[in-house]
Amino acid sequence: MATWLGGLGISTIKKALWCKAPVPTLPLCSRQLACLADSFDASSRYKDQPWEYMNSEEYLQQYGQKSVWADYRRNHKGPIPPQKTRKTCVRGGKTCGNPCPICRDQKLGLNYRNVKLLQQFICPHTGTVYDPTKTGVCMKQQKALVKAITEATDHGLLPAHVPYIVLPHEDYLNIHGAVSNTPSPKAGPWYTWYEWQEPNPKEVARLQKLYKPYLKEMMANK
Repeated sequence: MATWLGGLGISTIKKALWCKAPVPTLPLCSRQLACLADSFDASSRYKDQPWEYMNSEEYLQQYGQKSVWADYRRNHKGPIPPQKTRKTCVRGGKTCGNPCPICRDQKLGLNYRNVKLLQQFICPHTGTVYDPTKTGVCMKQQKALVKAITEATDHGLLPAHVPYIVLPHEDYLNIHGAVSNTPSPKAGPWYTWYEWQEPNPKEVARLQKLYKPYLKEMMANK
């Protein structure tokens, strides 16, 4: 290090400090270059194809055969956990402490083709999406998760769950009043409370006087 600084000279260091001149950087070793190349390739590959991360050794070492939210516990004050999850884990470009299972791992891409990840958030018995209070996912990622599951179902990558409803035996019978034959009309008025009543002559005269311009035919006959 001293040899390298001596080779630069005091004048170069002064210019770098006072004039903000570019200081020549130390050459990177082969190990550092390999680490940078591996991180760049992995992040770019998983960004375009996040489903490959689910089959990688890195994912198996970190999660194993469990779901990504199985061992997640949110930090909270007191013995009772909060009833709702966060709105978002990233605010103003800063990630909060102990982010949700999806926000803490940037390689988990919420894509409708990433079926293995989406199946971890769907109940295998009912086919419904798990509540965020169970998985710990923030509300922003929960909305994106529901959207990705809906798109995967529309593309046929996930099975559409149709609930089975047991209909009662009475619905198949024809003895109900709503599905039976219409009875024949009775003699007289259809409704017992409805009978013809002669209108009041004074009320008829008042209405005829009120609507006299509109009663052309009646006035013409008179």
